[in-house]
Amino acid sequence: MKRREFLKTATAGALGAAALTLVGCGSKETAVPAEETAAAGQAEELQKEVAKDSALPELKWQMATSWPVALDTIYGGAETFAQRVTAMTGGKFTITARAAGELAPGLQVLDVVSQGAVPVGHTAAYYYVGKTNAVAFGTALPFGLLASQQNSWLYEGGGLDLMQSLYKERFNVIQFPAGNTGAQMGGWFNKEIDTPKDLEGLKMRIPGLGGKVMNKLGVTVQVLPGGEIFQALQTNAIDAAEWVGPYDDEKLGFHKVAKYYYYPGWWEPGPSLEVQVNLDEWNKLPEVYQEIIKTAAYQANMTMLARYNAKNNEALQRLLDYGVELRRYSDEVLAAAEAAANELYDEFKQQDADFKSIFEQWDAFRQRIWEWNSINEASFMSYISSKFPNID
Repeated sequence: MKRREFLKTATAGALGAAALTLVGCGSKETAVPAEETAAAGQAEELQKEVAKDSALPELKWQMATSWPVALDTIYGGAETFAQRVTAMTGGKFTITARAAGELAPGLQVLDVVSQGAVPVGHTAAYYYVGKTNAVAFGTALPFGLLASQQNSWLYEGGGLDLMQSLYKERFNVIQFPAGNTGAQMGGWFNKEIDTPKDLEGLKMRIPGLGGKVMNKLGVTVQVLPGGEIFQALQTNAIDAAEWVGPYDDEKLGFHKVAKYYYYPGWWEPGPSLEVQVNLDEWNKLPEVYQEIIKTAAYQANMTMLARYNAKNNEALQRLLDYGVELRRYSDEVLAAAEAAANELYDEFKQQDADFKSIFEQWDAFRQRIWEWNSINEASFMSYISSKFPNID
């Protein structure tokens, strides 16, 4: 088999079963015996390919991230990616994750990677909607796709090709999905939100297109990195904030400075995080290193989602024990938000050809997968939800 054919075959196999071989996101890896999974065997083949090629360069990259170290799930996604690249290259290619602020401010990762000041970053695409609203598709859109649907669109629905074309043209960057939080919560408030009018005049930390929807509903929107949200709530610089979900929100201490915890996070039903690589640096890499980056990013993507799903329920119970009051957004609020979101999409399609092109493809995929999942998943979950009458 030719080298190029081998690399494509090995990577395809590794991606297909990577969820079964995922390593820990903390400072130490969790070893998985190679014989237990097919994906471990594929990763081993990539390692062998690196080991037998003495001409491969030794590289040491620093990776900027948007996350504080304390958040072991989301920062852990960056660590998982970096650790897998290092492991699969036998240490020939090492990537070291750095917390927000060490190499770049948390909301400027794309900037430094695009400029080539840092070769690689781990961030959320929707932090950069000020450059083009089209980048939001790389993370999440309000009333968009759940995590499994987002992955389906990216990997099998043509989404990743569309996003990579956008990034190459606009930013001189190539990116890969490298994390997903799953459906998020709807934020922390210092007062109850019963109707859309209750949102008017509030100051809220919320990024991306969700923030633009909130702005349409009368909210004054602020975008802050995760490490600054607690102080802003504590000092009343903001009245409300969203981050991810119970596990992270508990770590950041939001229950100490806000009483009401809302759901669902309609603006982020299945948001992706991503690894961004400067395109010039990418093109310098040997092909085997490029394939290893793809595989490591996929593993980070699956690992993060699994960890959040495993940890959030217990964390939510602890928050309730602290006295947090859980509230569901009313149908009136959800309907107003959805209407505002659709208005925004119409505006963006008129203003930005890239947004229009991606939206039309994405929306067609969204309608198809919603229809299918309403049959195979939503009907099942509707029955299961009836067993939890205490959840509004």
